[in-house]
Amino acid sequence: MSSATTGAVRSILRLEGFCVLVAASVAYSKFGFGWGTFALYFLTPDISLLGYLAGSKVGAISYNLAHSYIGAIACLVAGFVLPAPVMLCGIIWCAHIGFDRALGYGLKYSDGFSFTHLGRIGRFPAITPTSGQND
Repeated sequence: MSSATTGAVRSILRLEGFCVLVAASVAYSKFGFGWGTFALYFLTPDISLLGYLAGSKVGAISYNLAHSYIGAIACLVAGFVLPAPVMLCGIIWCAHIGFDRALGYGLKYSDGFSFTHLGRIGRFPAITPTSGQND
């Protein structure tokens, strides 16, 4: 996919995801809630994968909605005025997104699950687009 991130920029984005995972985990530990709750809800955003049952376009939209920091940060902000569990949801959500990004699972393109903004994932080798010209 020609718009996928490559090279050092891809490595930096994956490292950034790891840093978000660590920061969210540290923040969660400061609230004193049990790690069982963290583990229970950590994979909740992956329910969005069910969108792929309706096709790759719907799947990409549902996955991206659940794996964008927009909703997670909205939960964090809401947590300042609502009870602590709302903020905890945002923290766990951020940790999940950071984990996925650290592993190379980026936001999805409608071409299919394996096409992400961090590059192609899966068992297939990355495909380098050709310019369409004979070199």
